[in-house]
Amino acid sequence: MKDEKSLRNIGTYMEGGDWSDYWRTRISDVRRGRIIVRGYPFEEIVEKLSFIEAIFLLIRGEIPTPRQAKLMDLALRCTMDQQFINSAACAARYIASAFPETPIPAIAGGMLANGSVTGSPQECAEMLLKWDGERQQKGWPLEETALKVMDWYAKQGKRVPGLGHPLHKTGEPRAILLRKKASELDGWGSKGELLDALAERMTKQRGRPLPVNLAGAEAVIMTEIGFDPLEIAGLAAVGYGMALIAHAVEEIREGVPLRIIPEALGARYIGVPERHIPF
Repeated sequence: MKDEKSLRNIGTYMEGGDWSDYWRTRISDVRRGRIIVRGYPFEEIVEKLSFIEAIFLLIRGEIPTPRQAKLMDLALRCTMDQQFINSAACAARYIASAFPETPIPAIAGGMLANGSVTGSPQECAEMLLKWDGERQQKGWPLEETALKVMDWYAKQGKRVPGLGHPLHKTGEPRAILLRKKASELDGWGSKGELLDALAERMTKQRGRPLPVNLAGAEAVIMTEIGFDPLEIAGLAAVGYGMALIAHAVEEIREGVPLRIIPEALGARYIGVPERHIPF
């Protein structure tokens, strides 16, 4: 028997002609003079919930506990700016230099530069949910689980996500602070233990520090309070979006119109020497 999602495809609707449930949502209901979000009247949300509580409700569908709200607020506050170490800021400023009328295209472009290489916590969240779930289900010791994770990523030819930083070689300040404050709120649970074990084991293996980075710490805390990897990726991008606003506006006001990469800043041609078509 096919599941509901497999039945919801354009071919089924075109063939059956019944479009009654084609556009549907569990998020909000808007009628004339009334707005309901996740079942709650909009007025009550505005009057009784904080910004963080309202975001949690909007994404997860339920009002967070005080602990969940504190951990979410903490995680989002720790996604503070990283100057030009973050590719998203560079992308945003590049676009702003060419489109100075409004910061919106620059902010959108910066958002698109969030990914596994630029520090999205999505991949690490997927890893922690999968392997910590296996560990809990099968009763594996922590050290054995860490070795299994490392072996799996090695066979795939991939790096273990959530570890290391191009600048902060011995410890990323944001991740250290986030871990410390989250631990005070009992927010560094079994997934955090697994990530710590991976950092320790890989540090020994490589003979140099490979600490937990911000994406890894965010993945631990956000999975701890119930978010899934897709939601975590979006929240991380939106959280860093505040820095993108600052960078885009600064570029428009104080930057250099139409940024380029001159030879003095590293532009190099490494192709074949000049040649001519032989006819």
